Amino acid sequence: MTNRLADTLSPYLRAHADNPVDWYPWGPEAFAEAQRRDVPLLISIGYSTCHWCHVMARESFADPATAALINRDFVAIKVDREEHPDVDGAYMAAASAFTQNLGWPLTVFTTPRGRTFYAGTYWPPEARQPMPAFRDVLAAVHEAWTLRRAQAEESADAVTEALARAASSTPSDLPDAAAVAEAADTIAQREDRLFGGFGGAPKFPVATTLGLLQTPLVRREAPDAAAAADRALAAMSASDLHDADGGFFRYATQRDWTVPHYERMLTDNAQLLLVALDAGDEPTARGIAGFLVGTLRREGGGFGAAQDSESWIDGQRSEGGYYLRPVSERAGLEPPAVDGKVITGWNGLAITALARAGAALGESSWVQAAADAAECVLRVNRDSTGTLVRASLDGVASGAVATTADVALLAEGLFALAAATGEAAWAVEARELLDTAIEGLDGDPLLAAHGISASPDQTDGDLPSDAAAVAAASLSAWRLGAGDRYREAAAERVRAHSAQAVSQPFAHGSLLRVAASLVDPPRQLVVVTEAPEGALASAARTADADVITIVAPAQARAFEDAGFELFEGKGSGDEQAFDCRSFVCRLPVSDPAELALSR
Repeated sequence: MTNRLADTLSPYLRAHADNPVDWYPWGPEAFAEAQRRDVPLLISIGYSTCHWCHVMARESFADPATAALINRDFVAIKVDREEHPDVDGAYMAAASAFTQNLGWPLTVFTTPRGRTFYAGTYWPPEARQPMPAFRDVLAAVHEAWTLRRAQAEESADAVTEALARAASSTPSDLPDAAAVAEAADTIAQREDRLFGGFGGAPKFPVATTLGLLQTPLVRREAPDAAAAADRALAAMSASDLHDADGGFFRYATQRDWTVPHYERMLTDNAQLLLVALDAGDEPTARGIAGFLVGTLRREGGGFGAAQDSESWIDGQRSEGGYYLRPVSERAGLEPPAVDGKVITGWNGLAITALARAGAALGESSWVQAAADAAECVLRVNRDSTGTLVRASLDGVASGAVATTADVALLAEGLFALAAATGEAAWAVEARELLDTAIEGLDGDPLLAAHGISASPDQTDGDLPSDAAAVAAASLSAWRLGAGDRYREAAAERVRAHSAQAVSQPFAHGSLLRVAASLVDPPRQLVVVTEAPEGALASAARTADADVITIVAPAQARAFEDAGFELFEGKGSGDEQAFDCRSFVCRLPVSDPAELALSR
């Protein structure tokens, strides 16, 4: 059997390289083989730190008898959802037609053209009510394909066509302050008043939702909802979800935040760093930053995707055993592995968080870590034409295409880095990337070649949706003075999904955060000084503002020369602070006591 996974750039795929299943990676070869043999595709989607993915691998994919059934009746594809999010999104959307219990591992059966006719998640090796045995599922699908093929193909085409129709949306007006406040209050109605957070078990941090509730508009117009965000962060920070080394686990299986699912994601922790910063919770913010820099940062400067839930203890695989030990006892244990994939958009989240937190809390090493990550991604995560790709591993770029969210989230990070460092070059690079994201990317070429639509879903998952990511980066560009067309780009994306967002606010926190920010004029603080650690600059860092940047006169002129109007005429040699509202600035001040800290 040809081992096709050992040389891939995905730790998840490499972990399956020794399976008796004749796996293919995602690519045209598997589709061609399925068409040649005229058999269905079995597409198994997961990721390296997914506990139940590990379980199904041990129980079924490592079992020779089960593998023989798969190899006889199917062409099997293994997909890393973190490397191919468009593929995961498309098949997750299709799977929703067959099961409400969505998650990973995702197991999808498709026609040789890749159109889904049955799907599920984890199936055990032996039947456990209400779940059938995986081998029984394989036999039933094979029977359906051989005896009722026309019906299976008809079902597959119907699902594909329904998803294509669902991709359209009808624009509506931008939400006003009252609409955003009402959406926030709707979210607050789901608060668990006893244990904090939202909903029951399992309970997730929902950082995108918390970010909406922390906006100045919500704090002013819906203070009870804003307080729910503070209570959620306080409850999580004091719970088992928060590890002693500062990092947060993926979610809690119990309503009271106990019994965590022990994987630790870059996405969650980067976004929770901003939530903690905006809540004024400095200890939690410092703990998360320490985890990002101390555990997830890889050689070369980029940040790995996640840390596993499992590790080896006393010769056995243990889920969570490492984390249940006191920190002082962990030194003698092999830590859970870090998935070293440097994902473009996820690193953008980390760059944003560390740049903002480092600037606000006076931690220059965090800002430098953000800059190192930015340099790594911009240097390594490119194909032979210079186009950004989705990810890299150990300094080698993946062949997987970048998503629109990848490019937008990286642009957002570079705008934050520009504000934190005073270096206009980061903002120029960000603007170029953002223009690409606004224009739109093509998506996965194999899906397109087979007429399979990308997921129409523009809700937040564990990170902002494509539309929300582009809107947020466009808002940042406009606030720095890149031009009104960027505000319109943000507004256009909010309008496109406004109706869904206000009716389902819990799932659209990132987009509604942008909507809230479009209602209020931004406060922009620019301090021009040769003393970035002086009293005036220090006072500005503690102010409540949407943009805070400390620049030398030469840096201000560089921003102005690059076309960022916020810095226009501010490059004189005198130390001054410019306090602006939507680019209309008050008379500059030099005395820190004259600089208003509140809005």
